Amino acid sequence: MDANRTAFDAVRLRPRVLVDVAEPDPAVRLIGSGLSVPVGVAPTAYHRMAHPDGEVETARGTGVAGALFVVSTFASRTLEDIAASAAGPLWLQLYWLRDRAKLTRLVRRAEAAGFSALVLTVDTPHLGLRRRDLRNGFALDPELAPANLDDQDANLQHQGRDGESALARHAAQAFDASITWADLAWLRGLTTLPILLKGVLTAEDALLAVESEMNGVIVSNHGGRQLDGAVPSLVALREVVAAVGGRIPVLVDGSVRSGRDVFVALALGARAVLVGRPVLWSLAVGGGDGVADMLRLLTREFVQTMALTGRPRVADIDDSAIA
Repeated sequence: MDANRTAFDAVRLRPRVLVDVAEPDPAVRLIGSGLSVPVGVAPTAYHRMAHPDGEVETARGTGVAGALFVVSTFASRTLEDIAASAAGPLWLQLYWLRDRAKLTRLVRRAEAAGFSALVLTVDTPHLGLRRRDLRNGFALDPELAPANLDDQDANLQHQGRDGESALARHAAQAFDASITWADLAWLRGLTTLPILLKGVLTAEDALLAVESEMNGVIVSNHGGRQLDGAVPSLVALREVVAAVGGRIPVLVDGSVRSGRDVFVALALGARAVLVGRPVLWSLAVGGGDGVADMLRLLTREFVQTMALTGRPRVADIDDSAIA
């Protein structure tokens, strides 16, 4: 987690001067959707832990800011309720469940609710060793539950023995750790929605994603929570971008904390970034308005960085902007 942040801080900018930056434009198109800024909300679980209305408020605030919302499989509000409050594009993040019938039902509900893409998280065949969860015996409040999974499939209210977290126990029961690249053909045949793979950190896997007819990849080390010592997302970004060679869009997440960070990621070849923890902090403080304020702050900082580096359009941002 610390290495993710250090990687951003190590990058230096190369400003160009005497460029017309009277009207910088941060807007982009991403997999068929128009965004006011190349920023989205990363999939994070159980937003009702931060606000009583949970993902419904997150969707409202994200739409106000003109950003993308990637909804977690473990959302604490239903896909339908989230879609009803959204004013911007929605993608659904999936874990590959052992029960493919349940996975199919999630996909069908997302299609019916108007979600425009699927994001398959591929770096979690086993849940990482999350020592804070182990120390705390993490479990959900009885009033919270993954709203889009059957109750019997998500017994997350009871702490396990020896400090085992409820989340780790449920992941071991529900996630299919046996899937391989060959299984992607099943998911590809299930839906016409674009599919992105989240958790790619190497050129080798990026190439396999292209060969598997995926529609994008998200460079991510799961916020530093899966494998300690894994390459930071920003460091991995460059080799992934080079490997795909523009054939599919590359996104990135992990420790994005400012509009400058957004600019740096785009200069390294990302088409957009996803933001995780700051969304939950903002939701806790101010609900949907707090989420909108945080995303608008990122946008203002990003636009200012565009102007002061002499890159008035997103298409102008490339690796010549960084040292």
